This record gives sequence, C-alpha cells and structure tokens, in this order.
Amino acid sequence: MAFDGVFLHAMTEELNQILIGGRVQKIHQPFDNELVLTIRNERQNYRLLLSAHPSFSRIQLTTESFENPNQPNNFVMLLRKYLSNAEIATIEQVENDRILKIDFKQRDEIGDAVNLQLIIEIMGKHSNIILINKKTSKIIEVVKHIGISQNSYRTLLPGANYIAPPSRDQYNPYTINEVKLFELLNTAAELSKSFFQQTFQGIGKETANELVHLMNSDEKIKQWQIFFKTTIEPCYYETEDKVYFSPFSYQKLELLKDFKKTFKSLSQLLDYYYQEKARKDRTQQLAHQLIKKIANELEKNRKKLKILNFEIVETENAEDFRQKGELLTTYLHEIPKGSENYKVFNYYTNDYLTIPLAVNKTPSQNAQKYFQKYQKLKASIKYLNEQMHLTKLDIEYLESIETLLANATPDQVAIIREELVSVGLIKEKGKHKRQEKSKPMKFISSDGDIILVGKNNIQNDELSFRKAKKTDFWLHAKDIPGSHVIIQSNNPSDQTITEAGVIAAYYSKFRQSNLVPVDVIEVRKLNKPTGAKPGFVTYRGQKTIFSTPDAELIEKLQLNK
Repeated sequence: MAFDGVFLHAMTEELNQILIGGRVQKIHQPFDNELVLTIRNERQNYRLLLSAHPSFSRIQLTTESFENPNQPNNFVMLLRKYLSNAEIATIEQVENDRILKIDFKQRDEIGDAVNLQLIIEIMGKHSNIILINKKTSKIIEVVKHIGISQNSYRTLLPGANYIAPPSRDQYNPYTINEVKLFELLNTAAELSKSFFQQTFQGIGKETANELVHLMNSDEKIKQWQIFFKTTIEPCYYETEDKVYFSPFSYQKLELLKDFKKTFKSLSQLLDYYYQEKARKDRTQQLAHQLIKKIANELEKNRKKLKILNFEIVETENAEDFRQKGELLTTYLHEIPKGSENYKVFNYYTNDYLTIPLAVNKTPSQNAQKYFQKYQKLKASIKYLNEQMHLTKLDIEYLESIETLLANATPDQVAIIREELVSVGLIKEKGKHKRQEKSKPMKFISSDGDIILVGKNNIQNDELSFRKAKKTDFWLHAKDIPGSHVIIQSNNPSDQTITEAGVIAAYYSKFRQSNLVPVDVIEVRKLNKPTGAKPGFVTYRGQKTIFSTPDAELIEKLQLNK
C-alpha cells in the first residue's frame, strides 16, 4: 500500500498527540532526500523522519538511528538556523491530500516572533520538503530545487513564493456531506477503483479496492461512515505475492492475507515495513561505487575463467600432438616433400590417421612442430590449473564482498570499504577520516550464550582465528558467501545452535531462501591456508543443519549492530 491520504490522516492524528508543544533539539539529513528532526516533548526525545524519497516518501516517528554525514549541506544548515529550539505549534494535513504542514513558533535574532512552516509533499517522485515564512509565503529553502524549466506551473527555489501543487476537483472523504455522498454513490456508472480515486482526495489503490469491496452493500452510506471513522489499528499484511500496510483493518486484505501483524502505532508499523526496503536503498546510495567495482571485477574474473577453461580443454589435445609427431617420425622416409597431409597407420589405435602438414616444411620439420606443440601444451597445464585455482578463489572472495554489501546496513559500508582498500581492490583517494575499529555484531541466545557475527572478511578472520577460543563453535552458510558466526561456548545447547544457524543463514547470500544449509564445527578444526584471501577458511568434520532466515528472531536476539 502507498502512503495515501487516508494513512496520512491517521498519521497526522498520531503526530499531534505526541509532538505538539515539543521543541526541535537537533536536525540532521542522513540522506539526500530524508530529514530527521529530534523533538523534545514531555521529557522525552522523538525522532521525526521526513522523507521525500521517490519510492519511500513518508512522515513518521522512528526508532532507527542514522549515520550522519561529516559535512552538513546548505539545507540542513539553514534549517538549523531557523528551526533550532523552535516549538511545534500545529500539525495539519491539507484536506485529505498527501501534504502535511508543520507550523513552528520561533523568534529571530532580535527576539521578534517568526512564524515558520515546514511543508512535506508526499507525492512519489515529486515528493519534497519545503521551509517557508508563513507570513510572506516566501520559500526559505527546499530539499529538491525545481526551476521553471522543470515545472512551468510553480518554482520551488529559495526566495520564490510558495505555490501549492495543482488541486483537482475532488471531495474530501472525511468532510463530504451525506446528501452529496448519497448522490455520488448512487449516480456513478460503476463504483470502481478508478471512480473512488478520481472522485475523492487522497485515495490510494488499496483504499480504493477496499471501498469497492465495502460498497457492495445496500447500506453504502453506513459502510462509508464506519470506514472513515474506524479506530486506528496499524496492520501489516503479507499475501502470496505482495506485502501491504494500512492504518486499520481492511476487509479485502483480511480475505487475501497469508500473514497479519498489528502494531501499537503507525510509526512502529512503518519502521517494520520500510526497514529492509530503506536499508537496501540507503546502502545502495552509500555503496554505489563499491557495488559497481565488485560487479566489474566479478565480470572480469568470470570471463577470465571461461578463457582458462577453453585453454585447458585445448591442453587435452597435447597427447594427440605427441602421437602425431611420433607417427611422422616413424614414416619420415615415406612422406613426399610438399605434401598437405599424409595418411599413416596409427599403431596407437590400430586405425588409419590422416595428419595435416605444412607444405613449406620438410617431413622432419613437421614432426618437430607437433612435438613443440606437445611440449608447450604440457608446460601450460600446470600454469593454467594454478590460474584456474586463483581465479576461482578471487571469484569466491568477490562474491563474499557482494553478499556483505547486499546485507550491510548503511553504517557498515565504510567497514567493508576499509577491507577493499587493505586488499588493494580500491585505492584511497585523499585523506579519509580514520574509522573507529568496528566491533562484530553481537547476539545473545535464548540460553544466554554470546553469538558474534563478522561485518566484513577481515573481521571474519579476526573473529575465527584471534577472538574465538579453540573450543568455541563456528557456523557458516554451506558453500555460499556469508558472515562467520561464533558461539562463545564449548558446549552450546541445541537451541543456541539452532538460533546461531538462523543468524548464519540470515547473514548469507541466501537470506531470502526458506532453508539454508549451515555448517557447524569447533573453531579448532578451522584452517587458514597461507596467502588465502580474508574470510577464506578450510575445514573437515563439520555437521550441517538447515536453517530458515528470520528477521524477527534476529531483531529479538541482537544486542548491537
């Protein structure tokens, strides 16, 4: 479900209950299109997330923490100047549209009252966050600058007058009177999804589908009133091919659902729904160059492997070249000079064989040519096998980095980047702020055992060969890239091993799979080959279990990130 006007109506109510009268303590912009305001109210701090992301635009309270850029941009600097310590006076939705306005009480440098307004337009790729002077309607700053060449209807630039998005001739479903509603519902050619979306403000696709379902009744007005006065009960639904969220129970989704989860607040629901989607998107933004580099290196090594395979196939003909040289030597006295080929009896196969010859060479020179090809191919077999082995190891290592990046949280990208610098895959450009030494992810099993998980391959090695005791237990997804997992116990229970297996499966390439084979072995049985890439180990005598990745269990057991 999209963040539509009905959901925003409910969210506005939630924010009003919590934030009115609160003061802005901090302002951060962790990502290009997202703003986080820390609001202090009733002796508590709340993080208000305003997102103008083209796919995940929304407004909510969040418990998620964000890594902030070292250098704040102009937008944040201006917001800090105007909104620091400002009091939230009102939070209002524009009709039932996807526009929210937050009014602030603030005083300028000389103590005069200034009325400021933050406008959040939640409109997909056209989403925006705009700070205006409410008295003059002048734009102070905007997160996405829109010039006249991009939009002839309105300009969204500092100093311009704020003009609201063009409105359509639609009715607010919360304020429409009964007479008009009765007329619309009873004169419509069809009470279809498109009818509800075109006639009423802020009706998203799933809300429209729900209204179609509800209007299949003789008591249309009553059903309408019940729907738009329903008590908020945040719901998350999973069906066979899609997931949805809604501000309260939708009968249509209740019929389709395979799984349902309810939440105490709309903001908790959105944290749950967007956590994985937003994490992947933010990681993509931060790790774009790394992902591109790894993809290029993988493509290059896979091409190299194909060429090596082809060359190794050719070396299988080495014995043929030796035999042809031997046969030509045997029949030298019979072969006429200048022949293009010569048919001989092949005593290796007891059959006749026609051997191609170079007409500009003597029979003896042709024989030597075949012996030379044989020697060359024989010598290259060892080299090609070594190169095959090294190339496979490089591919395995690059795939492990690819998996780490796919599973990384935004703050882990810098840790992975440091590894790539240390192994020479990327070069350090200029002076970078030295990162604090990262700690592995830490979990505690239901039985109280500590479980550690590496965030990159260097940390995997550190965990497995330095931090772990020889009697600890080691887990890793079988034959696929993933993090090293250590149970700090010499006798973990079956429950602990099961939970550690879920963690190993979750932090592997097969996170989305139902069953992932996971190897379990004592740390003392691990071996690190000389010269091996970070994260590569060998072992024998393991036990293999099958685990299902479970995000809820991960969240429940995790002590740090």
